[in-house]
Amino acid sequence: MRVGAFVLAAQFPGQGQGEALHRAVRTTEVAEESGLDSVWLAEHHFVPYGTCPSAVTLAGLLLGRTRGIRVGTAVSVLPNIHPVALGEQAALLHLLSGGRFSLGVGRGGPWVDLEVFGSGLRAYERDFPESLDLLLRWLREPRVSADGERYRFREVPVVPRPDELIGGAGGPEVVVACTSAKSVRLAAERALPMLLGMHCGDEEKAEMVALWRTHAIAAGHPPEEADAAAHVSAGVAQIADSRTEATETLVKAMPGWLRLGLGAHVTVDDRPRSMRDPVAYTELLCGLHPVGPPRLAADRLAATAERTGITRFALLVEGSGDLAATEENVRRMGAEVLSQLR
Repeated sequence: MRVGAFVLAAQFPGQGQGEALHRAVRTTEVAEESGLDSVWLAEHHFVPYGTCPSAVTLAGLLLGRTRGIRVGTAVSVLPNIHPVALGEQAALLHLLSGGRFSLGVGRGGPWVDLEVFGSGLRAYERDFPESLDLLLRWLREPRVSADGERYRFREVPVVPRPDELIGGAGGPEVVVACTSAKSVRLAAERALPMLLGMHCGDEEKAEMVALWRTHAIAAGHPPEEADAAAHVSAGVAQIADSRTEATETLVKAMPGWLRLGLGAHVTVDDRPRSMRDPVAYTELLCGLHPVGPPRLAADRLAATAERTGITRFALLVEGSGDLAATEENVRRMGAEVLSQLR
């Protein structure tokens, strides 16, 4: 079982953006010290829900500051960037980190980002499959051209080649954020592991894994390859001496951040949107994920692995909103939870 931290660089009420980013860096450094397997970096624009606008840029910094932990994006929003540009950055990080970089990509949302970056609503609604396939070709082939509806260009060489990793083979891992049956099929047909959201319970995640397997085999991938897919389950982790204490920590801090952060999203076409009740959502997350004493946390992770077949986790550890409390949370995860799982 591989347990990592999900890092949003969340800006809690009353905090500065630099403070949120500093906490993201320290979370990664402490995660490596504590024996966690990985950190997964979120990417957001124009909202305090997350203050990191470029997950690959932050990944580059963190890969340079660490020596063994895996660093991934969760996710790089593909409609906001040219697939070749993202592929070049991913190849660079893969090669210079010795293969410690994972590229998570997703469709994002119908946000004003699409207007600001000039990609338009179509990039979100229609063009994600074309963008994903171009990205995969860039990471797997020596020369690439494009003749699609969105991207057209003459053949050019791939530089740097991600398969030229010293001492290894192949390009960086690519993971796809999946929130619907359509995205599950998209990932499965390409044999790409899924990143499943923290709002999903074990039953829903198990159904998505089973659906992914069905589509992967139907697309011609061998059953043993489908069974070995390294999907990632996102969640929340807060370790305390009692479940009540851990829950109170999150219910006290997270709703204010969620209300401020999620409420700041603006749709590109002014379509109406609804937002979950922040307190109810926090309580839901506390009920689904490893929130409580170490034994409970370990049991919940083990139960999720047994019910879903997923053995990789990306856990939000900054839910207290406090740097010192976040560092303590990560250290307890390493010392008191991972030891039980191993």
